[in-house]
Amino acid sequence: MRRIIALLLLFSALGISPALADNESLKKTVVKIFTVTNRPNYYQPWVLGYQYNASGSGCILPGHRILTNAHVVSDQVFIQVMKAGDTKKYTAQVQYVDHDREVAVLKVKDADFFTDTLPVEFGELPFQRDKVAVYGFPVGGDELSITEGVVSRIEVQRYVHSMRSFLTIQTDAAINPGNSGGPAFKGGKMIGLAFQAFGGSEAQNTGYIVPIVIIQRSLKDMENGAVDGAPSLGFYWQKMESPTLRSFYKMKPGQAGILVTKVVFGSPSFGSLQEQDVLTSLGGVKIANNGTIAFRKDERVSFSHVVGQYQMGQKIIMDVLRDGKPKTFSLDLKPYSQLVEGPSYDVRPSYYIFAGLVFMPLTVDYLSLWKNNTAPTKLENFYENEMASEKRRQIVFINEVLPHDINVGYHNLKQGVVEKINDRPISDLKDVVEAFKHPSGKFHVVQLDHPIGDGENFGNWVVLEAKDAEKATKEILKSFGITRDRSDDLNEGETAKKIKAESSNKEVNQE
Repeated sequence: MRRIIALLLLFSALGISPALADNESLKKTVVKIFTVTNRPNYYQPWVLGYQYNASGSGCILPGHRILTNAHVVSDQVFIQVMKAGDTKKYTAQVQYVDHDREVAVLKVKDADFFTDTLPVEFGELPFQRDKVAVYGFPVGGDELSITEGVVSRIEVQRYVHSMRSFLTIQTDAAINPGNSGGPAFKGGKMIGLAFQAFGGSEAQNTGYIVPIVIIQRSLKDMENGAVDGAPSLGFYWQKMESPTLRSFYKMKPGQAGILVTKVVFGSPSFGSLQEQDVLTSLGGVKIANNGTIAFRKDERVSFSHVVGQYQMGQKIIMDVLRDGKPKTFSLDLKPYSQLVEGPSYDVRPSYYIFAGLVFMPLTVDYLSLWKNNTAPTKLENFYENEMASEKRRQIVFINEVLPHDINVGYHNLKQGVVEKINDRPISDLKDVVEAFKHPSGKFHVVQLDHPIGDGENFGNWVVLEAKDAEKATKEILKSFGITRDRSDDLNEGETAKKIKAESSNKEVNQE
């Protein structure tokens, strides 16, 4: 399973060498962040989950702002910040969040908060064996903790929060929760933010820092006022270390690259790149047969680091060999959807309820409801092995059935993937809403793409009385205390319109 099991933990106190920086000055750059979080309920998406408190760390940016990790403030409902050595908490708000790159910027309304503080000064990406110091507020105490460690590796790694891969700084410092978003310094200048650790028993003292180059790229993205996220090319690839493989694809001696195996529908590569193309360079940077590029002196990192240096909306040049002949493409870096999206933050999940059938798109957040990789095999397979296509942009399934006379006989139907409704193919959740507007005669007919049941009782058909469906839906919503028959991203139903109208009337006299 591609999901990584890791702990979002932070550095324990070790003390700092006087040679690294002026300790008292650096303390004035660090803050503690208190977050009240409320994650959605991904099983019953019309309600929120449990509220809980968490804490992290951050640092002062020029312009009276605070820099921290995205996961420290994701799904927040209330944030407070406190300066190192202080006792007063100040209310803060999220100004910008980049969940892909694990970067967030906060603002504080009360300017008094920034009295006797100093903004951090950005440094350069460190080298292997350089000493770094991480400041923050890990568990085990209330006061500022200072951690010293050594850079052990710089490479592209998976960021647990977003499940995207970017450049990271690996350090041998011990890890504890709470220091997420804390600044890492070298020579008094910030070189990154501590953000996660390796949680497996086979490795010790393995912590990771979001490097300054990734942070600067994210802050550059913030300047246009849009939350675009980090671009991705949208293809799968294979190493070409086998001489026979290179010969088969007509590569000449001295040529190197990677083999394109799949191209994701709707991605920047779709329509230009083809399966069995050999990608030889990206953004003018040559790619080796193992998928790496040259990076500072004798270092090498994954070619995906090239894409990480671009912003959404920019163009990138790629050179390929197609049947042994060179071709060049200019790709527009744009957002695109995966068949199984996620993880997502700061948004409510999508759903649609009709006659008690709860329709949802399959997401990583939904699969995460199961622990230890025990989600239904059918659903896991879509995530692991399938890609979006023109005919299927989402996996729409019936999560549960809210019992009512209209759906008797289907109450135990769960996790059934929808193929058609009223003989209309279902490509995404919006198609479900549209399909129920067109009954099949006197009935609504739902066809699943595989039989659901237990023992010998398996079936893949749901048939409902069309004339009673709308009334039954209203009764079911009232019975279960559900105010909306669908999420906000879908066209509003009558129930939602009524709520919106009532809300608007209440706000007429408000400034």
